[in-house]
Amino acid sequence: MPNGRRRPLLIASSAAFAVLIVAHVGTAYSAGEGGAPAARGGVSALGRIEPEHGLIRVGSSSTPTAVSGAVVRELLVEAGADVRRGQVIAVMDNAHELESSIAVASAQLTAAERQAEAASSRVDEACALSDVAGRTSVRRTDLMRKGLASKEEADQAAGDAKARNASCAAARTAAVAAKSEIAVAKAELARRESDLDRTRIRAPMDGRVIEVMARPGELVTTQGVVEMANVAKMYAIAEVYETDVRRVRVGQKATVTSRALEAPLSGTVERIRQKVQKQDEEGTDPAASKDARIVEVEVLLDNPAAVAALSNLQVEVVIRP
Repeated sequence: MPNGRRRPLLIASSAAFAVLIVAHVGTAYSAGEGGAPAARGGVSALGRIEPEHGLIRVGSSSTPTAVSGAVVRELLVEAGADVRRGQVIAVMDNAHELESSIAVASAQLTAAERQAEAASSRVDEACALSDVAGRTSVRRTDLMRKGLASKEEADQAAGDAKARNASCAAARTAAVAAKSEIAVAKAELARRESDLDRTRIRAPMDGRVIEVMARPGELVTTQGVVEMANVAKMYAIAEVYETDVRRVRVGQKATVTSRALEAPLSGTVERIRQKVQKQDEEGTDPAASKDARIVEVEVLLDNPAAVAALSNLQVEVVIRP
């Protein structure tokens, strides 16, 4: 081919290559640093789906037996179950021991009540005899003054009255002590019942059981018995770059997308967390910084049911201006 004909073709090829480079640079510039698509005038970020307050691991109560190692006796829920606050979700194996101790404490309370009744009867008897002895002493003293009784008889009657009076006072003191034993027995029974109640693991809130961490016969570890969450309120936690967070405001609208979702989700920025930290979610952009500093932004989703079973799902978030 003559040189005069090759030169225009070479120039045209160079121009086309330049256009491709410009287009590639423009496409790369339009993507967010973490690989999320950028919003024109808005802020884009990678993020994750999270229920309100995150995933909560419900453990056993801190009774002395539980601290040394509690074992699940009964599991009353399964993953996916919706529970109410205060609902019993599991029972620990030390419940048997505490049920026996409650029976003992109840018997001790009954014995204390019987002893208090007996002490009250002794008060009635001792104080009745004291009244009789007191009246007898008064009559003997009157008779002695009239010369109808000796001084020895009057003194003996007075001494007997004092002794009976002392017996009455002692019986009253014993009755008070017996009533105190009732109070002690009641307190002990209440403590045992409280300990028994603490062997029943209850849901700390309304929510859904996400995962069972310990089944009957297994030792409860720091992972707890179940993992649960409040799926009635779901959030997209957007990891906004620290350089972009100044453009984010509470109340802004946002769009959340993921290939796992049938359709984009809408939401509203509810809170901007008060800490800068390293990025958790990593995108697919090989040129993105792996040590980026971000601020987590909580986006309350308008349709929590769509992601109620997708906690920790990676999503892309676009916060509109």
